[in-house]
Amino acid sequence: MVFTNATILITGGTGSWGIELVTQLLLLDPRKVIIFSRNENRQVMMRQNFEDTRLQFSIGDIRDENALSSVCAGVDYVFHLAALKHVPVCEENPLEAIKTNIVGTQNVIEASIKNQVKKVIYVSTDKAADPANTYGMTKALGEKLILGANELGSLTRFLCIRGGNVLGSSGSVLPIFIRQLEEENKIRITDKKMTRYFVTPKQAIKTLLQATELGNGGEIFVMYMNACNILDLAEVLIE
Repeated sequence: MVFTNATILITGGTGSWGIELVTQLLLLDPRKVIIFSRNENRQVMMRQNFEDTRLQFSIGDIRDENALSSVCAGVDYVFHLAALKHVPVCEENPLEAIKTNIVGTQNVIEASIKNQVKKVIYVSTDKAADPANTYGMTKALGEKLILGANELGSLTRFLCIRGGNVLGSSGSVLPIFIRQLEEENKIRITDKKMTRYFVTPKQAIKTLLQATELGNGGEIFVMYMNACNILDLAEVLIE
């Protein structure tokens, strides 16, 4: 396995994707897994939940190129998960979305090349395809930067994988609907014609790891996801 005895860095690794990624990576005998994020409380909780000496934590922001360069030293693989991902937040704060999702991604690229990381895996979104909002646009530009970096002739290989809605992740529609039922005994739907594409955390990370092994650099892998009409999802929860 490519991850055996490897040192792996995960940016933004305290979220739903990061927790499941760490869970599966630790089964593959890595030397070290480093979580690089700016949320101190989540890091503390994650440290308590795993209690594994191979798991290390570093407080930092991908906007800080020097911090990234330092934490990338000796790293074999980078999983770049850190992003501003909530659509309304990005719409209301477009400059902040640009700083994190675009400039931050460029910082990851430069730090990885400088430290001769073997492979960088950029976790993107289905919203990057024909983007209709700030979040999708910044992630689409992030993909452009990653694919462009793969053409620079460095030792580092870069690839993208597009995910969708991970069931139960923070800010996703499922926990929002559940909270609405608990607090209001009803579900509020913005657009009844909306279709969402879902994948379980376990399957998302399994696909991510497969893409990492198969990718030679320059690819955009698209996860297979099940489609669900938003009304159907609401009806299942109500029943």
